[in-house]
Amino acid sequence: MKRPHLTRATIFFGLVAFAVPAFSQGRGGSDWSTIGNDAQRSAWVRTDPKISAASMQKPGFQFMWKSKPGSDALSAPTLMDRYIGYRGFRSYAFVGGAANNVYVFDSDLSRVEWKKHFPVTAGAGVCGGGMTASVARDVSSALPMTGGGGRGGGGGRGGPAKSGVGAPGEGAVTLAAAAANQQPPMNPNAGRGAAAGGRGTINPATPPRPGRMPTFLRVLSGDGAFHNMYISNGEEPQPPVKFLPGKANASDLIVVDNVAYVVTSGKCSGVADGVWALDLATKTVASWSGAAIGTAFGPDGVVYVSTSTGDVVALEAKTLAKKASFPAGQPLVSSPVVFDTKAGLRVAVTAKDGSVHVLDAASLAKVASSAPAMGAGAMAAWTDAAGTNWILSGANAWKLNGASLESGWKAGSASPTAVAVVNGVVFLAAGNTLSAVDAATGKQVFTSGATITSPISKVSGLAAGGSAVYLGTQDGTLYAFGFPIEH
Repeated sequence: MKRPHLTRATIFFGLVAFAVPAFSQGRGGSDWSTIGNDAQRSAWVRTDPKISAASMQKPGFQFMWKSKPGSDALSAPTLMDRYIGYRGFRSYAFVGGAANNVYVFDSDLSRVEWKKHFPVTAGAGVCGGGMTASVARDVSSALPMTGGGGRGGGGGRGGPAKSGVGAPGEGAVTLAAAAANQQPPMNPNAGRGAAAGGRGTINPATPPRPGRMPTFLRVLSGDGAFHNMYISNGEEPQPPVKFLPGKANASDLIVVDNVAYVVTSGKCSGVADGVWALDLATKTVASWSGAAIGTAFGPDGVVYVSTSTGDVVALEAKTLAKKASFPAGQPLVSSPVVFDTKAGLRVAVTAKDGSVHVLDAASLAKVASSAPAMGAGAMAAWTDAAGTNWILSGANAWKLNGASLESGWKAGSASPTAVAVVNGVVFLAAGNTLSAVDAATGKQVFTSGATITSPISKVSGLAAGGSAVYLGTQDGTLYAFGFPIEH
């Protein structure tokens, strides 16, 4: 989904990321970690302990809370469960503010845990000097597994309680599990207990060894600097790294396999439109020029880019060297979505006339397309229990049947600006309303009614996890809807 250009008042911060445990990221990860939930931008949460097509037919799913920490429009939140810090156990929602703020919410207690503001030097830009990046956590390029534990799956708060006591001399089982799943440092020159060079030195760009598990936020501020911050308090253990020219119009910021990517558009402040990559290990920056709308990633790290000039382009990870392209014949209006099928990996995009093109990810050859449809907006992809692949484009749901896309259902007349698919339920955000429909039939099972009093932010989106759905609005309010947990 293309992000709009904002005014001078909407200088925006960027990205939030969690740096280590395998149970919280990558394959089987349960947290909503970036725009679209995963590197493939599927917007699909595969399992949930409480949300389902059946449970949504009954009372229980409701407005839970709202919080307004400021007056700036809020970005799409990302979620993090099971954080253990000096304040104890926390569940967090990370949000960017359009006035270059970072807000960290305790999503259980509906309060701001802490806030940080990044000042930006005044000066006019072509688009008013706005940074419109996103909020995210690190993700792996690997395809998420269907299942998985944690808050978004069969475990976590929706599952049975488990003891935190481990075997003698081995510590708590939580720490033991994290250490067992911990990936080795990506920097081959790292020393003992360090990610770069010396004992006791921690490089936030590199996952630490077992037993040393700091947790970081990644922040792109309005001056184009990339920051590493501790989640517990926002402090920075290292100086920021220059990523973009200041006051660019940036969107779709994501960290995949230790590389940060962002899309720039509108030639704001003279910054070229295209895709940018920052290797967090080497601090090197690469770029590709083109009328980029958004990105999605294959399990091999290949970057798929949709453009407003009508092309889908495949780029190499890190270097952004061009591999292949597909001409759609008309402008594209959505970010791509990558998904797996029995016939292989596929990439889908939406064209200006509302039609959906499905491409073979390996060759970018077209394998299916739909008829034109009314309205085009955010995209999602999921697979139902029968193994059928579904694609949502705006309010239109399509079933992929071999070499054809068949119309499934249409949800209302308004094209949503953000979507999330949670365990057989499709949530759609449009205007001042959050609604939910059965993913198989399109039948409405929930609407927020008049609860949301400000338009959903145009730089926002939906985030889902722990049987709840979160969204930000233009007046700076974060809303939470879901099945409440007992405190």
